[in-house]
Parts: sequence; C-alpha cells; structure tokens
Amino acid sequence: MASRSTSAANHRERLLETSSRCVTETFELAHNFEVTRYSLLDGMGVGKFVSSSKFSVQGYDWKIRFYPDGWREEDKGNISVFLVFCGGVTKSIKVNFILSLLVKDQGSICTGTLTTPYTFESVDKFWGFAKFVQKSKLPQVMPGVDNNDCFTIRCDLTVMKEPRTEAVSTIAVPPSNLHQHFASMLKNGKGVDVKFSVGRQLFSAHACVLAARSPVFMAELFGQMKESTVSCIEVEDMEPLIFEALLHFIYTDSLPETLYIATNAATQNLLVAADRYGVDRLKTMCEEKLCIDIGVQTVATTLALADQHHCVELKDACLRFLSSGDDVRQAVKGTDGFKHLATSCPSLMMEIV
Repeated sequence: MASRSTSAANHRERLLETSSRCVTETFELAHNFEVTRYSLLDGMGVGKFVSSSKFSVQGYDWKIRFYPDGWREEDKGNISVFLVFCGGVTKSIKVNFILSLLVKDQGSICTGTLTTPYTFESVDKFWGFAKFVQKSKLPQVMPGVDNNDCFTIRCDLTVMKEPRTEAVSTIAVPPSNLHQHFASMLKNGKGVDVKFSVGRQLFSAHACVLAARSPVFMAELFGQMKESTVSCIEVEDMEPLIFEALLHFIYTDSLPETLYIATNAATQNLLVAADRYGVDRLKTMCEEKLCIDIGVQTVATTLALADQHHCVELKDACLRFLSSGDDVRQAVKGTDGFKHLATSCPSLMMEIV
C-alpha cells in the first residue's frame, strides 16, 4: 500500500503543468468639456443640445452631449448630460463612466455615477443623466459675470474590452531597455565621431544615430551637405540646453525630465529645434505640451510660433482660446506677447478679429 502511494506521488511530480488565464483589459481617459456663457444657452429649448468635440479611447469615439433645458418635457427645470457613442472598432462596447459638473474655485458640485457598467450596442446611442442637476441651483454656485458664468462637464471614462483567454508563461520577459543603452552611450562618449559647438559649448555624438533619427542630420553628415574638412559643426541660433534636450530625445525617444518643469519659452524653443531637424515626434510632443499651457500670458507667442512652424492643431487651440470671450481677448491684448504678434505676424490679426 505504501509503495503504491509513493508511486502515485512520484507520478504527479513528473506531470507537466500548463496554465491559462482570463484577461479583461480596461482603458481610462478623462475629457473636459468647457461650457462658456451658459446664460446664452439657457432657454434654447427642451431637446436642444450642444456637444463636445470627439475624443477617443482605444479606437472608440465619444462625445459629451449637454441639454441646457432638459432632454424631454419631463426633464424641464433640469440640465441633462449624456455620453454618446460615435463608433469604434467593434459595434458594441461596455463602459463605465462618471459625469461631473465642475465650477472654477469650487470643484465638483454635481456627479453622476453608473452603478453598473453599461453596454453601448450601436452608434449614436447615448446614456447618462436626464435630471443631472436642477437649473435653479446653478446661479447659486456661479458668480455670474465675474466668473463668465461658465462651468466644465468632465467625463471620466473606462472602456472595457471583451474578455480574452491567454496562456500563462512562466518566463518573464524584461521590458525593453534599448533607450537606456543609447542614453548611456551618449553620456560616456564611447565611439563618438562628430562634434557640435552650440553657444561655445561642445557636444559629442554618433553620426549614424543622428542620421537615423533626423533627415537633416542625414544630409548634413552623409549627404551633399557634408563638409569633410570640418572637425566641429557650428550650430547657430540655439541654446545649449535646447540642443542637449534634442540629443536626449534623438537617443532615447523621450523628453528629458527637466523639460517637464521648464518654462513655456523652453518648450517653444525645443519645438523650433525639432522642426529645424525634422524630428516630427518631438515637435508633436512639444505642441501637446504648449496646448496644455495656453493662457493669457502665453497664447500670443504660442500662436505666432504655431503659424510660423505650421502647427495646425496648436494654432487652432490658440484661436479657440482667444475666441472664448471678450474679456479674455482684452486681457491678451495688454500683454507684450500680443504686441510682438501684431508686428511679426500681421496676417494673423485678421483671424483673431
């Protein structure tokens, strides 16, 4: 009996084991829909709505729909807010979302949360809150003219992909660290074969890396622009810190951490450098950061930059900011940046007006 039990135990130890697991992926995004001059929308009529611009999560498109006077007759006296499914890679998609009404300096004054996930089964289907907040409560939380009677409708959206089953590997593949190796190669200077002089500061690099990442460097170092007798290439009209950030991106495909706390002007200069050397991804990343930083003090210089370097989306964002209200436009006109804009880009003045 004992020998039979020992044999069974040994058999189990020799068995090969495999594993699988069910995976349900989720993807999150928050979209802020700013409603300005609400008093001008109040009274547009039951069933009439305005919508946010389209935003996307993992191939699925959405809009926020806002009814200032309510969705249906039974919703009169309330504002209605819904999430609209605009289409995607599959015909239906399960989501969870939170809709919030935010007022400046006060935070959220109303929040609608789904108790269970909801499945959008067709395009243009919408779901949300018909009685989101009573209209009578809004004047109490919005100080009127002083706050431009505006608020923001925020949607915190979680998209849930269809569950899938996958085999479980016992081998853990480490994440790529290629960028770390290239950064180390730039830092230690081994194998460098080209030098640049930027503002009396010298930088060494690897010609093949630069050429692979920039068509301008390719032409300058290996094309007809190449000057074989030049031991050090002079880079004019660029600050050393900006050139250093450009090199960091070329080697690592990421922005240096110092740039995240840098000034708006530094980001503008880096965009100019990226455009100058044809590093398109870096240029787009700078555009994104400048879009986030648009304000009264920065919009004029950012608009001039966007126009000069053909940044269409950045230019549109600046024009939208300038058209958000007369008080905003008047404040911008008092800045030094606007005076520079008027003299350097007079053609833009017609678009602003």
